[in-house]
Amino acid sequence: MNRLIFKISLLFALTAVVLFHPTLIRSTPSGDPAGISARQAADFVHGVIEAGRTTYSQAIVDRLAKSHSLKTTENWKQKNTLPLPAQFLMMSSRLSNQRGIGMRYRLMSLWPINPKNSPPSQTEKGGLQQVAQNPGQPFTWVVQKNGTWFYEAIYPDIAVAESCVSCHNHHPNSPKTDFKIGDVMGGIVIDLPLGRRFIKKPSNQFLFPPEVVADYVHSILESNRAVYAKHVVERLENRGVLSASENWKQDNTLMLPAQFLMNTSRLIREKGLGLDFQLISLWPINMKNRPGNQFEQLGLETVEYHPIRPYTGRVKVGRKQFFQSIYADLAIAASCVECHNAHPKSPKRNFKLQDVMGGMVVTLPIH
Repeated sequence: MNRLIFKISLLFALTAVVLFHPTLIRSTPSGDPAGISARQAADFVHGVIEAGRTTYSQAIVDRLAKSHSLKTTENWKQKNTLPLPAQFLMMSSRLSNQRGIGMRYRLMSLWPINPKNSPPSQTEKGGLQQVAQNPGQPFTWVVQKNGTWFYEAIYPDIAVAESCVSCHNHHPNSPKTDFKIGDVMGGIVIDLPLGRRFIKKPSNQFLFPPEVVADYVHSILESNRAVYAKHVVERLENRGVLSASENWKQDNTLMLPAQFLMNTSRLIREKGLGLDFQLISLWPINMKNRPGNQFEQLGLETVEYHPIRPYTGRVKVGRKQFFQSIYADLAIAASCVECHNAHPKSPKRNFKLQDVMGGMVVTLPIH
């Protein structure tokens, strides 16, 4: 009976959305060719990786080095310092890769400090050489591994922070010591699984289901935030080095984990990929983050009680179609809980760790 009531409520809500929000379109039937090309999916994945590391490198590492003389070192676990940007990316990739969603990414270089980051084949080596010479174009290919086909792409790993350059130029194990800001230091390698029955033909353009690509994007975002919350915010706060605050710019403090995501979102929008994500909530501190329509309202209500899978739908704006996926936004750090429970504008003040605090909306353009 409860399931029947839920289905009736869901049907009524979706009907209301269609009536009052005519841009919403129905989910496409099975076999619909609408999807996201492998190249575009790789561009989305790389865009999120790059935006996350840029946020960490510029808004955390470089800023706090100037305002607090907070150092960034290789042995950050033993010291009251920050992880290097490359270490931040590697921890995030390790966490994302462990989620079992198929997509994987990693750092690689022609001049690695750690020999494990050397290219394992001539294809990877040639790809690194190509993106070093032409950083505006990724190197892509299709390869079979253990019976499964993969679409692989190498994007340039560019030195975006002084800490990247300084570490490599002064490290005793570095084979190259003349890097400058903006130089290509290596590559970010992305693996997207195509399946066992994929036929490798030049005319084939594999299309990923948009919900799969949304999962890729969400996995990277969640991994970035988890690494930042645990290894930066909580560690430095527990050691009395530095705290996180809402007014991080004025107070020269660490930004909150949610603010880390919002800064990443701004950088992604600036790339012009059509990819977007935002945080929304049924209990927002900032009213701009409340649900903007019935779809978002229903999505937040659904993931509050069913946080394992996202709530999805498709929208049409003009002639463009977009896929939207709302994921449960969990309280993964004490700083998240403390901020919301103590904030004078918070409409809910009894959050606990791992509670659903809202939702993350991932929006992807589809064809």
